[in-house]
Formats: sequence, C-alpha cells, structure tokens
Amino acid sequence: MRALVVALALILVVLLPSCAGNKDNELFDTAKFEELQKNPDHARQLYEEIIVKYPNSKYAGMARERLRELEPKETKNKETQTGVEKDKR
Repeated sequence: MRALVVALALILVVLLPSCAGNKDNELFDTAKFEELQKNPDHARQLYEEIIVKYPNSKYAGMARERLRELEPKETKNKETQTGVEKDKR
C-alpha cells in the first residue's frame, strides 16, 4: 500500500508542473482562436492580459503585434497619413 502511495505521489510531482505552466501560451492560443471566431474584442482583452501578466514573455511581444494588427483600419490610416506612430507600450 505504501508503495502505491509513493508511486502516485511521484506521478503527481511529475505531471502537475506541466499542467500549471505556459499560461501565457494558453492565453495566446485562445486569443488567436477568438480572432478566427470573429471575436476581436475578446481577442484584444486576452492579448492585453498577456502583456500585463507576462510582460517578459515572448508571447507579450507577439500579443503587441496582434493588437497592432487588430487596430481599426481608420486608426492605421491616420497614423500613416500623419506619420504618428502609436505608443508601442
């Protein structure tokens, strides 16, 4: 019985870290899915959450790029015409 408990404990120690990590990756994947589902508002919200919660993650940079791509075309055109670049956070 004791061997079974030890074996289960070892399995949990090995498996739990893999479940808890990569939240930034999960959020990014979900945001991309939201874009595909034509839900840009929720995608923006998720990208912003990545930037706030995981600013040093590679996904933060990718999220910033996606946010720039999701900007309304009018905003992009104004920036191009005036030569003003939006703050890159």
